[in-house]
Amino acid sequence: MTQFDDRERAFETKFAHDEEMKFRITARRNRLLGEWAARQMGLSDVEAESYAKDVVRSDFEEAGEHDVIRKVLGDLTSAGVECDEQQVSDALRNKEIEARRQIIESTNL
Repeated sequence: MTQFDDRERAFETKFAHDEEMKFRITARRNRLLGEWAARQMGLSDVEAESYAKDVVRSDFEEAGEHDVIRKVLGDLTSAGVECDEQQVSDALRNKEIEARRQIIESTNL
């Protein structure tokens, strides 16, 4: 095996790892956002868990985070919670930071 082949394999391995980490962080972020929104709507623990899963699934509708923001904002508005897109977007950013921290901590154990 040449040094070039070793470097190529190492790059591919790192790329795969980085993509997996991005996916895990995004899924955790969406779950945390769903839990946050559920608390805002006053859902029970069981309902909140189900709702958080729905938020995670909503991210597969289209590329980017707009589908998640749209779902959560629509659900909050329907539930009579006063909020706007900026508040949901800010919550999403905060949950992404929290998700990144949780994933990194869980992988460094």
